[in-house]
Amino acid sequence: MGGAKKGKKLIEVKPTEQMQISETEVFRDATPASIVEIIGRVGVRGECTQVRCKIMSGKDAGKVLRRNVKGPVRIGDILMLKETELEAGSLSGGRK
Repeated sequence: MGGAKKGKKLIEVKPTEQMQISETEVFRDATPASIVEIIGRVGVRGECTQVRCKIMSGKDAGKVLRRNVKGPVRIGDILMLKETELEAGSLSGGRK
């Protein structure tokens, strides 16, 4: 069972060689959307919030989407969406 370990070289990254990523590079492909309405909690444990958000710029400017968001949100917050094509499923009436 206990076979011999193969010799692998580990590459150590020095602090001076770490990559610096600017905020503009992270959000370059994202589209801003403003939260218009909070619909409710979704997920098995209610860990996500379903919101309606309005696309602020780009090819879909003015379009209103339903999205699931993880974390604290409120009306007026700005979401940075990587895609504007898909929409979250509607929130069902709950358990019966």
